[in-house]
Amino acid sequence: MTRVAYLGPRGTFCEAALLTMPALADADHEPATSVQAAIDAVRDGTVDSALIPIENSVEGSVSVTLDELASGRRLVIVDEVALPVRFSLLARPGATLADIGSLASHPHALAQVRRWIDETLPGATVIPSLSTAGAAAALLQDPAPFDAAVAPRLAAERYGLDILADGIGDTEDATTRFVLVRLPGSIPPPTGADKTTLSLFMRLDQPGALMAILNEFAVRGVNLTRIESRPTRKALGDYFFSVDLEGHVADARVSEALMGLHRVCLDVRFLGSYPRHDGKQPVLRDGVTDSDFSEAQKWLDALKGTNG
Repeated sequence: MTRVAYLGPRGTFCEAALLTMPALADADHEPATSVQAAIDAVRDGTVDSALIPIENSVEGSVSVTLDELASGRRLVIVDEVALPVRFSLLARPGATLADIGSLASHPHALAQVRRWIDETLPGATVIPSLSTAGAAAALLQDPAPFDAAVAPRLAAERYGLDILADGIGDTEDATTRFVLVRLPGSIPPPTGADKTTLSLFMRLDQPGALMAILNEFAVRGVNLTRIESRPTRKALGDYFFSVDLEGHVADARVSEALMGLHRVCLDVRFLGSYPRHDGKQPVLRDGVTDSDFSEAQKWLDALKGTNG
């Protein structure tokens, strides 16, 4: 049976995202204690793949995911899923809002419900925890270390808790993007609505270094959907760029850009081409379609033949 790790414990948003993926419905779902543990399980063969968070619309990218994918044994992304993030306040059965003097959750979750807590539970003690679902599970201890947890609705189902308030996030449209990673192998075929993820390491820290990287995309009409810098953890001021772009490595404009990046970068780590969760196809300008590149290659081949 296929084995898939996810950021646990049971009841996390990551598990909820995994449950939306029909292709993995019959897989063995194995909770991991951290993003790093999930990735390590793929690298050592304990599981076949892992679903991990990579980006949140409110709190930004998940730095540990970007850093782990940029170093160590290479993994590739083969799929992604976006999950609306809806927070609930959970408590032991029979509790009411008036009973809540303390609550816990992951710091990212607490940051996204800060206004609701200030307005609804202004005197409550807020306690950071390692995960949203972990805070919910801790309520089953006797005595419980706090009165309530901010967590997904799924956690209430998993641990038999009451939902005292639902939809308490300060931003209604908050969404978290998760990626499915595995060891390198066959790449998912292009669909016309794809994304490619890279980690780019500059050859030299000098004026124009970032511009040289961006030019490789710009001249070929490759649109970036995300770019950010992360420390390489080798020296102060030494950074790499984590990039998501529209298109598939099989697309001529993308493959040409990758060859250009290979020339100007110290290292290009290819982290996969995979279907976009939203099915959005790129809008291409004149001159950057596959047929445009093919025609240009034929023209150049003809010139070489004439000159040869």
